[in-house]
Formats: sequence, structure tokens, C-alpha cells
Amino acid sequence: MRIIDPSPYLGVMRDIKHRVLVVQAFLDGTASAIYVPTQVESMVLQIRMIMELIALGSLAANKEVFEAHSVKFTRHWEPSKILRDVGQLNPRFYPRPFRTAPMGLDGVIDHIPVEGFLTKDELVQIHGRCGDLLHAKNPFGKGADYAWFRSMVPLWLEKVVKLLNNHEIYLLGDETMYVIQMSVEGSDDVHMTTLELVRRERP
Repeated sequence: MRIIDPSPYLGVMRDIKHRVLVVQAFLDGTASAIYVPTQVESMVLQIRMIMELIALGSLAANKEVFEAHSVKFTRHWEPSKILRDVGQLNPRFYPRPFRTAPMGLDGVIDHIPVEGFLTKDELVQIHGRCGDLLHAKNPFGKGADYAWFRSMVPLWLEKVVKLLNNHEIYLLGDETMYVIQMSVEGSDDVHMTTLELVRRERP
């Protein structure tokens, strides 16, 4: 089994988890930025940061793969470029969300695919839309549609949670499954478990 240092990836996931909590606090009213435009802008800024962190997490998980291409990656911050270049090196880089369910009396747990999670294309699109709000508007031009952004934030957040709550990541040339849980019972921390592929020998 290939051994990786999970610290960088888990660090990114912890950062995302905290930012999700900030957005949720704005949504449920336990946090306030006083003024409606600043309230919405604060949430949208966190959503945009989360999109960038998901893309950067792909770099953290695939450190060994892209080290030889450091010139190409060191200046990257745009999710579209990060996802494009990491995808060229490791087509299975993007998180694969799942939910668990018992398969039967033997206690085996099945991983069931999740629907409605944040896709790569949506990540890039949402990142771009959020950027539209984070600049001052010309007073003679069309103003920002704060009501629309406010209505979209919960939907975007739900997609992020569905993607990352329980997900798998795979490394290039490695059949190990790395399972990440954003929360487990009795702990507030993010956890990673490695599951090695077991091949059954034919009789």
C-alpha cells in the first residue's frame, strides 16, 4: 500500500468545514454583518473560497503527482486551471461522494453513490458567479441582485456538503481508497481511513 501524508488534504478539509459553518451561521441568523449587502457578500465570499479550496485540495492529495510539474502549478489559483491540469495527470482526482448503508446480516457496509453533489463544472461556474458580486458596482450601471445570490447560497452549500460529507479520493497508480469523513460521532475533526483493495484468488 502506498503511504501518503494526509495532513495537507485534511487541513484543506478542516478549513472548508469551518467556512461552511460560517455560511450556515449567516443563514440561520446566529451571525450578522449588519447590512444586507455585506451579509450576502460575506456568504458569497466564503462560497467562493470553498470552491477554490476544493480545487486546491486536489493539489494537496496529488502532491507526488504534480511535484514534477511544479512550474505549471505554483502560480495556479483559478479552479478551472487547477482542475484541468490535475485532471490531465490523474483522471480520478475529483472527490467521489457516497453514503453508507448495511448490505445484510454480515455487517458489510455498502458505499452508495450520492446525487445532487457539486460537480467539477458547477464548481467552476459558481466560482465565476461569486466573483461577479465581489466588486463594487458602477452607480450608473445595473446593481447587484442580492436577493438572487441570497437564494442561491443555501443551494450551493448543500451541493458542497453532499460532495464532501463522506467522500473517496484516489491517487494515480494507487488502488488504495482514501475515505474522508467530515464528521464522525464523538469527534468534531475530519477523519481519513485507508482501504486497500483485496483481490480474491481464483480456485
